[in-house]
Amino acid sequence: MTDTATEFVDFYELLQLSPNADADTIQRVFRLLAQRYHPDNKDTGNEPVFQQLLKAYHTLCDAAARAAYDAAHRQQARLNWKTFDQTDEPNSKASERKKRESILGILYRKRQFSPAQPGMNVREMEDVLGIAREHLEFALWFLKEKGELKTGDNGRYIITIQGAISYEGQPVMSTSNLPEEARLLPAARNKGY
Repeated sequence: MTDTATEFVDFYELLQLSPNADADTIQRVFRLLAQRYHPDNKDTGNEPVFQQLLKAYHTLCDAAARAAYDAAHRQQARLNWKTFDQTDEPNSKASERKKRESILGILYRKRQFSPAQPGMNVREMEDVLGIAREHLEFALWFLKEKGELKTGDNGRYIITIQGAISYEGQPVMSTSNLPEEARLLPAARNKGY
């Protein structure tokens, strides 16, 4: 028996599209990628990638096939981001930390792979994480107050540089506890500012 999680191909990611892309956008992007990966292209041709692109294009351009695929895509996203064991107490400290890590994780990935549209609304987070809005509110407030995420003009949550550093596990850089001479640029130290 094979693992279905490893067999699932994210057609949206393959085509570098948002799941909300319309048919014209799908066709335009497919044509660009198909030219690049077509087996006849001596420089960048790649038969397996081209076949995946064809499968993605045909699936996403057929309304019924796309609806079925979208349902599977949502289910796969839930499996990929499932973070809570059903035996966990939903409001425990460990559970809250997992929620915050998961929120930062999906916003980090969103920023990484969709830099033009890096934000997510609460409904999208509910769908991806499988956690109800009321159970996300505290974690969102906490991360916002800590400066690890912010809300954009359209009300979507966006990870900040502080949030990315925290998610990557790097030590958070703070200049407030450094001596004043260490906080100044080299030229300013030399001039006695």
